[in-house]
Amino acid sequence: MKFLSLACMCIVLFSAAPVSAQQIPSDYQQVLTTLGKQGDFKDQVLKVNIPRNDVQVTVAGVATPTPFGFGGWIAMTKASDGNQVLMGDLVLLQDEVNPVMSALLNAGLDVTALHNHFFFDEPRMFYMHVHGHGSSADLTKRIKPALDLIGVSTKGAQAPASSPAGPPLDTAKLAQIVGHMGEQSGSVYKITIGRDDLKVSEMGAPINARMGLNTWAAFVPTAKGGAAIAGDVAMLESEVTPALKALRTNGLQVVAIHHHMTNERPMIIFLHYWGTGPAETLAAGFKAAVDELGKHNTSRASRN
Repeated sequence: MKFLSLACMCIVLFSAAPVSAQQIPSDYQQVLTTLGKQGDFKDQVLKVNIPRNDVQVTVAGVATPTPFGFGGWIAMTKASDGNQVLMGDLVLLQDEVNPVMSALLNAGLDVTALHNHFFFDEPRMFYMHVHGHGSSADLTKRIKPALDLIGVSTKGAQAPASSPAGPPLDTAKLAQIVGHMGEQSGSVYKITIGRDDLKVSEMGAPINARMGLNTWAAFVPTAKGGAAIAGDVAMLESEVTPALKALRTNGLQVVAIHHHMTNERPMIIFLHYWGTGPAETLAAGFKAAVDELGKHNTSRASRN
């Protein structure tokens, strides 16, 4: 994959004018109103935020704020037939998984994946991918009963007390190492890299980074001046082993390998990883895996 040079990054940082958020189309605004959720509209995608602010999670004893990896979402984008393609990733407690799954299936929506993102998380969290087609109003009506089940059982579901976070991270240094700028959300710094080299579409709608086709790393400071990292790597089948080797060689733990979608071409495999240590060392490990992506990519297939 191609990365911005440090010089280009500086230009972006210091010479780019502020970019205003895109106006949310009225039909998408109605989605947010009906669901009672917040979201935004960029790159022709409405993204609806479903963060698990109601659950305090620790991973291996490390305090992990919601933006570190517990922000569920659904997204819609327009297909060539005028209908919408819906995809999403719902963050669930163990006892929420099957009630939410039943609600989705009963509404005619597809559940395309269910998996973990972490080891040693308290409470245990699971991630359910959802998929559907239809008008924005119809999809909203169908998914709302499932979303309304999220958070019903969280009273008293608090993680054990953990040590306070450490000093702020040197985010400029992390961006320099990885070759991409990130976004700050509270104590979490997250770098997201779209797989724009993979041309995946569904019903004429591009499946882009905002629809879930991306690689990312989230960093959070830890109590002793280090950091924790967690993230997701989107790969072609031929990239899986090289990416795994890069992560393990750099001391990062792989916690899951799975798909998010079904029937897509080319097949996209996702892996989740986790690690602790000096922030710059963690960033270098992530960068090593990212450098394995796109080296031999000749696929341009789409799903219709």
